[in-house]
Amino acid sequence: MGLFSALLGNAGTVNQETLIKDYGKLLAEGEMIELGFKLIRDTFIFTSKRLILIEVQGLTGNKVEYLSVSYKSISRFSVETAGTFELDAELKIWVSSEVEPSIRKKFNKAVDVYEVQKVLAMHVLR
Repeated sequence: MGLFSALLGNAGTVNQETLIKDYGKLLAEGEMIELGFKLIRDTFIFTSKRLILIEVQGLTGNKVEYLSVSYKSISRFSVETAGTFELDAELKIWVSSEVEPSIRKKFNKAVDVYEVQKVLAMHVLR
């Protein structure tokens, strides 16, 4: 992920080995990481059982929030692709019956948003 893209707040794909090394301790028995993205200091991970959002807080980054969202609680989602003159694509996720999206993430063009949509659809539509 390029510095310019990172400064704009766009996410880029993180390889699975790095995710397992950094966040493997968060996984339940039998749970596997399928896909992950990094957004400057924050990370979000699609696993075989849930979506994990990791938000680094504060100037020093010592405080970290780990939000776990069950795929069963996701009521709907949308993926908006990047246009010709746009730098990013956007993912919106609604949890339960909320009116506004609970989760919004932007991706740079290097991320295959169709793959993101496919992983979400596979889990949410079970």
